[in-house]
Amino acid sequence: MVQERTLPTFNTANVQITKEEGLRLYEDMILGRFFEDKCAEMYYRGKMFGFVHLYNGQEAVSTGVIQGAMRPGEDFVSSTYRDHVHALSSGVPAREVMAELFGKATGCSKGRGGSMHMFSAEHRLLGGYAFVAEGIPVAAGAAFQSKYRREVLGDKNADQVTACFFGDGAANNGQFFETLNMAALWKLPIIFVVENNKWAIGMAHDRATSDPEIYKKASVFNMAGVEVDGMDVLAVRAVAQEAVARARAGEGPTVIEALTYRFRGHSLADPDEMRSKAEKEFWFARDPIKKLAAYLVEHNLADQEELKAIDRKIQGVIDDAVKFAESSPEPDPSELYRFVFAEDE
Repeated sequence: MVQERTLPTFNTANVQITKEEGLRLYEDMILGRFFEDKCAEMYYRGKMFGFVHLYNGQEAVSTGVIQGAMRPGEDFVSSTYRDHVHALSSGVPAREVMAELFGKATGCSKGRGGSMHMFSAEHRLLGGYAFVAEGIPVAAGAAFQSKYRREVLGDKNADQVTACFFGDGAANNGQFFETLNMAALWKLPIIFVVENNKWAIGMAHDRATSDPEIYKKASVFNMAGVEVDGMDVLAVRAVAQEAVARARAGEGPTVIEALTYRFRGHSLADPDEMRSKAEKEFWFARDPIKKLAAYLVEHNLADQEELKAIDRKIQGVIDDAVKFAESSPEPDPSELYRFVFAEDE
């Protein structure tokens, strides 16, 4: 079956977006797509090792939430093992993300994390996590400290919101339910973003859960829950802005279930034989980047040449990132045990 669940409709007539904002969203999505395409090339050329999980097709979720509704570099972001694009949207330079994938000392995790463990304290990226649902309680901790600093310590600047990204498979894990309960009880400034791409590795989502509509589970914890077309960056931006405003105002958390799709296999080692051709074609036709580009042109916010100029600019950024990663040094063996524990400043 190609599609059992109807994608939520979104009225673009109500969208208020400037040309600058529209082009910024487009540029961030192109950055994510081009970066991941280059990762595939580098992986197959033997420049990267281990498991590499790409984000192609899901760009509207990362961009819509982080660039569209949050304060990148100030608010906190918790990711998954599909974390490269969340890092880029959070402001981590493409050079540092690519160098990390190459295992170089100049990577955002000093070459020690690789594909599944992107981290940047500077950009408030709390990490990518190899274990399913592992980042959910970590994100709650970040949200708790923001609330504690503001309400107990009196720090009026501590109004940061945490975005916690995870997949549909994680919504069946204990951390999901336990953390939602605590977040609701304490009214934490957090948004739980479920990137429901229909497949938990090789297991179809509808076969793995008693109720496939994950956003409805929020009601059990007396918190807001909403589903959104995760292939429409403007729709994601709209629901994320409401959720972030709610969290920043002290009104508690939100579960956002973004219905999306990964255009590649689970990882670059996955032959992608589980999904049907008809299912893939259904989602490929809803490419979020093409959808945004068409909107910008239709509403006279950009023309094709402006969009192509952004494409060329980002291609240059990607090419530079690869050169930087290739020329960067390997981690020094003398520092093998460094960064195991926190260091004195």
